[in-house]
Formats: sequence, structure tokens, C-alpha cells
Amino acid sequence: MARIAFATWRAQPEITTDDRLAIEPLRDRGIDVESIPWSSTAAEWTRFDAVVLRSCWDYHVRVRAFVDWLENLEASEVRVVNSLPIVRWNLDKRYLQELGQCGFSIEPTVWLEPGGPLELGVLLDRQGWDEAVIKPVVSASAYGTWRVTRRSGADDQLRLERMLNRGVVMAQRLNPAIRTAGEWSFVFLGGEYSHAVLKTPAPNEFRVQEKLGGIVRAAEPPSQMVREAEQVIAAIAGDAVYARVDGVVDGTRLTVMEIELIEPSLFLGFSPDSPIRFANGLAAALSSGA
Repeated sequence: MARIAFATWRAQPEITTDDRLAIEPLRDRGIDVESIPWSSTAAEWTRFDAVVLRSCWDYHVRVRAFVDWLENLEASEVRVVNSLPIVRWNLDKRYLQELGQCGFSIEPTVWLEPGGPLELGVLLDRQGWDEAVIKPVVSASAYGTWRVTRRSGADDQLRLERMLNRGVVMAQRLNPAIRTAGEWSFVFLGGEYSHAVLKTPAPNEFRVQEKLGGIVRAAEPPSQMVREAEQVIAAIAGDAVYARVDGVVDGTRLTVMEIELIEPSLFLGFSPDSPIRFANGLAAALSSGA
């Protein structure tokens, strides 16, 4: 049996309910899985044929420690899935600039550097936005993500200034389609499109995460949107064992909100054959040495 570690996090060290669906298909392919929090000081990572980044859901608040851990794995010649170049690229949301330069549609974004004077009202007026979403460039699970409007006051201004003291911040137009039509997640396994889910926020909310009241359901996206998501993955992460493109259907185009290549939920429970596709992708990566 090959042995792989699913890297989790200390608050939830066990394999998630969703990822557990892949355990039997992996075992059928001669692959045994063990879960270990990525920050464990007792783990012997070299015992494994690969370390698969799964529910490392605190990496964004311990990013320096997370990067150090990845570099230690690399120095020990431990295979990491997804590969380290992909993970490094995906750590900072400024990758969206590259996507835009490649011709893909991204949400209008202003990148705010520490130390620069900025007033929220001036920013919104300058961009012609009624609402915007503020978030750090290293973030996950809606961490540090909040909404501002033209009526935002001194408290929001102070909050932004505190964030800028810690690093680069991004301000994005709040796309109204998220509230009305929801956000799509296109899941790719083994380099191929697998399935999609549609996520809608709770009333009076703009964030779609389930922990914030968002609803996730299996849905069949427009074929053109699937093709656009496929083009995104082919351009920037064609060799990813797993990937997720999150976006909003904006007219006739897919507006990309995020590319999830580190530790995304793959929504395996929403597509009966997806655990097998996930297992096939991991098995192929192990056999090829990718």
C-alpha cells in the first residue's frame, strides 16, 4: 500500500466528512490515508509517499509558519499535492492580476499598499462603486472580509487603516449578482472538470460560506461557463490534481472571483462519482511522480 497524509488543521485534525468519501476509493487503488495537522511538531512527513493539502484551514492566519513548513517538506524531498509552485502562486490573491492580464474577466479590484493615504469614500467615488468588499490579499473562508458602502463612517476607515498596517489589502466591487444569482464553484479533479455547485448567501449577507448561513446545492452550470473555467485552469494550473474556480455569471461571461488550489472544499458529496475521480487523480499523480 502507498501511504499518503491528508494535511488538516489543529482545530479539526480528522479528515473532513466530505474528504472521507474518497478514502475507500483510494484504498481500492492501493493508497492508505492518514490525517495529520500540518502544524504538528511530532509528524514524520518523510514516512509518506505524498502529503496532500486538504483542510489546512488556518494557513492564512499563520502564513509564515505554513510557508516554512512547505519549504521544510521541499528540503526533505517530500512530495506535496498540489505542487509547491502551484501553492506558492495561489497564496496571495494578487494572482488575480495575472488572470486579468491573460484576458480573463475578474472583478474590478483596487490593490491598497500599506502606508498610502486613502479614504474609503474617495475610493468608492473614484471607482463609481456603491459597495465594495475589503479583504487581505492572504485570506481564506471569508477571513477579514467585510463590506463597505458610501455611507461607511469613521469606524470602517479605522478598520481599513489597521488592516493596512498588517499588509496589502484588496478592495473589490461588490457584484450584485452574488446576492441574486449566487456564486458558482467549478471543481476540477485530475485536471478535468468534475462538477459544480451553486452557493447563495443568507438574507442580508454577501458572503456565501455555509458557516455564515450560505446555502450550497448541486447545479448544472451553463456550458459556456464550464468552458471558461476550463480555460482558466488550463492557463494557470493544468497539472493541479484538484482545483476550484469560483465565479459569478456576469452577462455572458464568467467573472472569476477566486482560484482555489491549496485546500479547497471539493464538494465531493454533491457528485456521486467525484470521490472516484479524486482518487483516480491522486493515484495518477503518485504513479507519475508529479
